Amino acid sequence: MSALPAPLASHTSPLRHPDTRDPAVMRRRAWWLLGLNLLIPGSAQLLAGSRRWGRFAVGATFVLWAVLAAAVLLLVLWRPAALTLATNPFVLWVAQLGLIFYAVLWLVTTLNTLVLVRLVRAPANARLPIAVFAVLSIVLSTGTAGYAALLTGAGRDALGSVFAAGGIDEPIDGRYTILLLGGDAGDDRIGLRPDSMTLVSIDAGSGAVTMVGIPRNLYRAPFTEGSPLWEAWPNGFDCGDDCLLAYLYPWAEEHPELYPDAEREGSTPAIEAMKDAVGGVTGIEVQYAVLIDMAGFARLVDALGGVRVTVEETVDICVNGGPIVGEIPAGEQVLNGTLALWYARSRCNLTDFDRMRHQRDIQEAMLRQLDPATVLTRFEAIAAASSDLVRTTVPQAMLGVLSDLAVRSRDHDLVRLELAPPAVDNQFPDIALIHELVAEAVAPRPTPTPSP
Repeated sequence: MSALPAPLASHTSPLRHPDTRDPAVMRRRAWWLLGLNLLIPGSAQLLAGSRRWGRFAVGATFVLWAVLAAAVLLLVLWRPAALTLATNPFVLWVAQLGLIFYAVLWLVTTLNTLVLVRLVRAPANARLPIAVFAVLSIVLSTGTAGYAALLTGAGRDALGSVFAAGGIDEPIDGRYTILLLGGDAGDDRIGLRPDSMTLVSIDAGSGAVTMVGIPRNLYRAPFTEGSPLWEAWPNGFDCGDDCLLAYLYPWAEEHPELYPDAEREGSTPAIEAMKDAVGGVTGIEVQYAVLIDMAGFARLVDALGGVRVTVEETVDICVNGGPIVGEIPAGEQVLNGTLALWYARSRCNLTDFDRMRHQRDIQEAMLRQLDPATVLTRFEAIAAASSDLVRTTVPQAMLGVLSDLAVRSRDHDLVRLELAPPAVDNQFPDIALIHELVAEAVAPRPTPTPSP
């Protein structure tokens, strides 16, 4: 039986057996094949090329869609589990390999589709637009998948370098507590002393957040019975001006024997000592600690694109004993990393307690600004900055739980408590009063009822 004439073959299967003598047919065929390949890699091969290769590529594409749909469904129905998987290093490793695979798949199918198009058979005035569309398809598909793989790898590396090992922990008395320490190590200092201390209490049920500011110059910090510091300082950290709370950090660094397991558990003796001291001061057991290098903190603010703060009074910029070299005006300001650091640490005409308030302003603003959109659009810069400036005892396995609580925290006003004069005397602190103030501030708050 003789083969069908070209026009009849073209009529029955214009994509696989086109009439190559008709430029208009070849132009339409080129746009169809390239468009279908962009939407469903492998579809062009199924229709006009190797069906075996096409079935593999289309099947792989459907698998990708199914995985994405399952991820979205899990995020909607069970957000903590979805966020836990999204921060798991093995899952991120598999995701990165999958994204690399799809980047290569899109590249190969697009190049093969360009061969199937038979560009020389298209009208001369259509060849350049078709070729440009093919290049843009490669950039859009392969470039997007490749960049997503790069970000996934950056995120996995950052999480691995910042967060500790360990599993999911239960809340204590219905809350998770994290001690934020701002370190002031620098070329002009010996060792490190926490310049900023904030206890963050997160209600495990509602996600409501309370931030408790603790003075760095608090005297006579007590320790709970059972702490390794209890025997060394039974009356609290009490040796006069050399025993401000911030000075406990370098003291504990010189006595690592008190916390022999700290390094093995991903912490340090100094961090564990600060957790014990803050627990004694506030009456709340501290589960985790985050140490933030204040110099590197500026890089994180820049990675976020600045931080929006309402400045109540103009803040002068200067160092102790030096001239005023600038100012941060009153009003709503978007501060870059350098200005945010000055706002949080400037001593010009300010007390330590003013600085405490400023530091909480910055922390609250960053907590509110660190939303999913900001993280996604600036992920690479945030990951790079975070890995350079943070050390934490928070287990990586807890990120899903804490991230979910962070989302829920937006339904509540953030409560701030400053353990500072006139409510608290930092030289002769009334610990019983502090415990009462803290207990009231972190009292559970009901989850708001959604409006109809």
